[in-house]
Amino acid sequence: MATSRTDGSAASGRIVLAAVLMIFGGISAILQGASAIAKDTVFVVTGNYTFRFDLSAWGWIHLVLGVLIVLVGLLLLRGALWARKVGVALVGLAMLANFMWLPYIPFWALAMILLDGVALWALCTAPGRRPAAV
Repeated sequence: MATSRTDGSAASGRIVLAAVLMIFGGISAILQGASAIAKDTVFVVTGNYTFRFDLSAWGWIHLVLGVLIVLVGLLLLRGALWARKVGVALVGLAMLANFMWLPYIPFWALAMILLDGVALWALCTAPGRRPAAV
């Protein structure tokens, strides 16, 4: 008799996918932030952009978001239920930050938006834990 996957394994697979993508995306954001803080000449700065901040400010935003996303991704791997909701909020903020980061490094920002979108999908569509039967 063949065994089939249950909802629990699919849910845990999506959570693991989201956690791994969050950790990778967070590390990438940390590296983005560190490079923006350290070397302002690496990035192209456009003239008239609505969300124009100092490049160091964007670097700190990405650095802090990256550290938080990595920590929540690790806690998600360890099974913290609250980390899923916090992960949705942080990944959403990271998507917004990368959207506003587009003029500085467009290809990488689009890649990070896509990665964050897949992580957000995995966090939002994984079935939740069902309460134990009494």
